[in-house]
Formats: sequence, C-alpha cells, structure tokens
Amino acid sequence: MLKIIQAPNPILFKKTKPVLKIDKKIKKLIEEMKQTLLAQTDPPGVGLAANQVGVDLSLFIMKKTEKSPFFVFINPKIIKTVFGKDSLSKKKAIKLEGCLSVPKIWANIKRPQRVLLEYQTDDQSFEKKQAWFSGFEAIIIQHEVDHLNGILFTQHALAQNQPLYEEKEGKLVKIEK
Repeated sequence: MLKIIQAPNPILFKKTKPVLKIDKKIKKLIEEMKQTLLAQTDPPGVGLAANQVGVDLSLFIMKKTEKSPFFVFINPKIIKTVFGKDSLSKKKAIKLEGCLSVPKIWANIKRPQRVLLEYQTDDQSFEKKQAWFSGFEAIIIQHEVDHLNGILFTQHALAQNQPLYEEKEGKLVKIEK
C-alpha cells in the first residue's frame, strides 16, 4: 500500500506532469492507488490523485461509494463548468469537503454542479474522451483536478471566506482565524 502524502509537503502544491504512455509502471501505480484508497476508512476516501502518493503525474482515481466501480482519469482537464441544473442558473453547490492529505480538516466549498472533463483512461486506446459529470462526481473531479494543479481545498475555503473545521472527538469544531 502507498503512503498518503500530508500537507504541507511541496509535491501537493505544484502542477503535475502529463502521463505520456500507459505502461506496466502506470498500471501498477493505478492498482496500488486503488488499494490505498480502499484502505481509507476514517474517513473513507472517494478520490486519490497521484501526487497524494508522491508521484508527480497527472492522474487520479475515483470511487464515489463503497459499491461503485473505480474510474481512472489520466491527463484530465476541465473544459467547461455549469453552475446549477441549467446554464442560466448561477447557483453553486456548497458541500462539506475533506481531504486525505489534510486529515481531520473540513470546509464548505462552493463549486459548479456540472463539469465537462477531457481525459484519457487506462485502456489500450489512450485516446482522449470527453464526458459530463454532475453532483457528487463533479465535486470529486474538481477536488482531484485541483490536486493535480497544486491546489488544496483549504485554499478554496480561504478564497471563498469559508470557515475551516477540525474534527475533534467525532465533532466538527470551527477553527478560529
């Protein structure tokens, strides 16, 4: 199992490099990332970026629920975002986010509710794909793409003037500035 890198490790704050080919090394990394994500139980993880395990490559995995399959996203790029159920709405989803690299810290983050993502998968074709994601999947994708761009959710919280909360004895306690 891989070790999850904790903030303030510098690898979490720099943009990752593109994956140039899917080889045995990348396949092994993806499998090890899956096992690492499955091992996270307090709290359970739903996404994991390569730089969170110390690998400077643009790839992440997602598993939104215990019963969901894994999704692998290589060289992901958010092409478009939509704030709300339709493009006329400027409403943003506000969800409590946490991060395996920033343990026991949580914040309400405003994010678009839908994203159009360009990416490659770990199949043999390695061709670029585009797909829309919404709801919880869109939030996970934005969080993980942020990781690949060297951005932590806590930076969004501060930029949005949202309080940070620390988990203490099973309760969330507001961190005073």
